[in-house]
Amino acid sequence: MADPAPPVARAADSAPPAADPARPAVDFRTDLQPIDGFGFSMAFQRADLLYGARGLGPAKQREVLDLLFSKEKGAGLSILRLGIGSSTDRVYDHMPTILPADPGGPDATPNYVWDGWDGGQVRLAKEAKAYGVKRFFADAWSAPAFMKTNGSENDGGELRPEWRQAYANYLVQYAKFYRQEGVGITDLGFTNEPDWTATYASMRFTPQQAVDFLKVLGPTVRASGLKTRLVCCDAAGWDRQVAYTQAIEADPAADRAVRTITGHRYSGPTDVPQPTDKHVWMSEWSPDGTTWNENWDDGSGYDGLTVAADIQNTFTTGNANAYVYWTGASLGATRGLIQLANPGDSYRVSKRYWALAAFSRFIRPGAVRVPVTNADPALRITAFRNTDGSRVIEILNTATTERSADFTLRGGHDRHPDAYVTDETRSITPADVVSTHGTTLTAELAPRALTTIVLD
Repeated sequence: MADPAPPVARAADSAPPAADPARPAVDFRTDLQPIDGFGFSMAFQRADLLYGARGLGPAKQREVLDLLFSKEKGAGLSILRLGIGSSTDRVYDHMPTILPADPGGPDATPNYVWDGWDGGQVRLAKEAKAYGVKRFFADAWSAPAFMKTNGSENDGGELRPEWRQAYANYLVQYAKFYRQEGVGITDLGFTNEPDWTATYASMRFTPQQAVDFLKVLGPTVRASGLKTRLVCCDAAGWDRQVAYTQAIEADPAADRAVRTITGHRYSGPTDVPQPTDKHVWMSEWSPDGTTWNENWDDGSGYDGLTVAADIQNTFTTGNANAYVYWTGASLGATRGLIQLANPGDSYRVSKRYWALAAFSRFIRPGAVRVPVTNADPALRITAFRNTDGSRVIEILNTATTERSADFTLRGGHDRHPDAYVTDETRSITPADVVSTHGTTLTAELAPRALTTIVLD
């Protein structure tokens, strides 16, 4: 599905510094986009794997949950993306459906079923809520097979127009089942990668077809009593999502229905903002690769440094409000954050996880990104201000040599900033590499490393 992500270029060690470079500055007085959070998915029975389907015991389960959700011990991820049912029997890519059979036509009374488990996602959602997660994003890969033109949940196909209302009712019922379990679906999507046909659960929508369905789904959700809002359209490519965004913006009814624009970035990086004033989420990505990778910087394009650079680019160039990684934990040659034993009572953690955690632990929902000026092309810098007043600067040094940098802090300073380094040997490890004098902050930046600076 994904083209391999290009490795982050290594800055030449011998390149002379630019003449009289302007001192980098971080302006905490000025707001850019708000940040809704960071997240992940455990769809397609991966949550079931987390809860012991392959032998992971309760103690290790808790450790993995802490890694994913704890703000003190782990990443503090704050968005959980749920997969809405598919009855495909592809190994590990099965999601239970709440409507397993055609009720007899689009106007017939459906016979919904609910097992209270949903492939482990119900329990995971309840655990997430206990950790403080407030955003639950449910997304459908496909409508039930009998609603589609190809009669299958796999291999694309389109939603038959006469089934639009029934499909809208189906999505609302899924959210109601979660409300029954004590979990509110805050964000609801009806399509995943409508621009791409997968051999597993998938369904095609053109931009106009997406708009036409939103005119049905929007009123259905509003009439349901649910406190959920719609997202659209999770196109496989960030560039391809632009056409869906434009179609929504151009139609008043669809525009009213959608709260958040969502796009993936498999076909390329988030190199343009979406043409909208709505919040925008990078709602799925993981770098390509055919083996499990625990490295920080190996030039493969699916190591930890690649993910750190992608997060930076998504917030700066893409102007996104949230970053949702594809999967939290899975088996074998997973591109996920954590590898679960198959079988066994153990797990391994990738540097991709630590790259994401270095952002998500410190940049909390409700934060705002703030402007940064920087003249050193080897340094990729983003900065944020949290609602509690704490401020975070993320600096990715792409050079193979150490860099020393002075920053002017506008909008407050801190005499005792904390710094954490993530690289090949360290994982959000406290480091004495930052000092302040008045409004000047000086940082000694390790080569090919992410330095996270926190000012209270």
